[in-house]
Amino acid sequence: MNIKRKYPPQSLRGILWSVKTSNLNLEKDKTYIIHQILRYGNLKQISWLFKTYGKNTIRRVFLEQPQKIYNLPNFYFIKDVVLKIKKRTLISKYDSTSLRNIRP
Repeated sequence: MNIKRKYPPQSLRGILWSVKTSNLNLEKDKTYIIHQILRYGNLKQISWLFKTYGKNTIRRVFLEQPQKIYNLPNFYFIKDVVLKIKKRTLISKYDSTSLRNIRP
C-alpha cells in the first residue's frame, strides 16, 4: 500500500459523495473508497486506486468484503478485466439487482 496522505484527494468527491472527502481516512475507510471507485470511477480514478492501495489489497477487499452496488456489466468488467478474478460464483454478493436476504 502506498498511502502518503491521510485523506482521499478532493478530485474524488463526486464518487465518494456520501461523505466529505476530508472526513474519510484512506486506511479506515478503504472498503468504501475501493468499492465506490471500482463501481463509479473512470480509468484515471481506478489508476489512482491501484497506486494508492495496490492490486493485492484491492482484490482482497473486493473478495472478502463484497458490496451489492454493482450492475452486471460493471461487475464483470471489474472482476474479469481489472482484477482478473477467475471465480464464477461471486455474482449474488455484488449484483445490485439480485434478491437480498433482509431477515437476520
